[in-house]
Amino acid sequence: MMKKRIYHRFPRREVQFEQKNRYYADLPYLVKVMANTDGRFGMFVTESVTRRGYRIQAKREIKVEIVMNGIDFSSLNYRNADSVVGTIEPEGMVDFRISLKYSYLDGEYSRVPFKGDVFLVRAILEGDVLTLRINHIDGPGRTECGRIADTIVDELRRGS
Repeated sequence: MMKKRIYHRFPRREVQFEQKNRYYADLPYLVKVMANTDGRFGMFVTESVTRRGYRIQAKREIKVEIVMNGIDFSSLNYRNADSVVGTIEPEGMVDFRISLKYSYLDGEYSRVPFKGDVFLVRAILEGDVLTLRINHIDGPGRTECGRIADTIVDELRRGS
């Protein structure tokens, strides 16, 4: 059964970031790639949480969720991807929530978490054009909306 995958509280205000890309697959493929992005991580340099003007090496981990019934999000990962993909139309709109968890190693090499960022991502597929609309909805803004779009496009190219 096909379900609407549109979040009813997606911000109606001006979208913070929009990017259009040529895309030669369908939305189920996009959902599968997004599922495989869940749990991935990378390192980046950002301002220290405790010392102003000081830069630290931090870890950024991705958590991906997909809208369920217009109001709730549920986890999307490689374990449940196949059951979700079967409910996705080939074209149209799908909303995701991407949470970035941040942490760094302190002086004793213990991992210290700190406040992450949360984004809403709307993927719109019309013909061979994929439009990504991204809004930052929570967090300190250590990652820009454009970086989220670049990560999604990179993962699509990699075909993960």
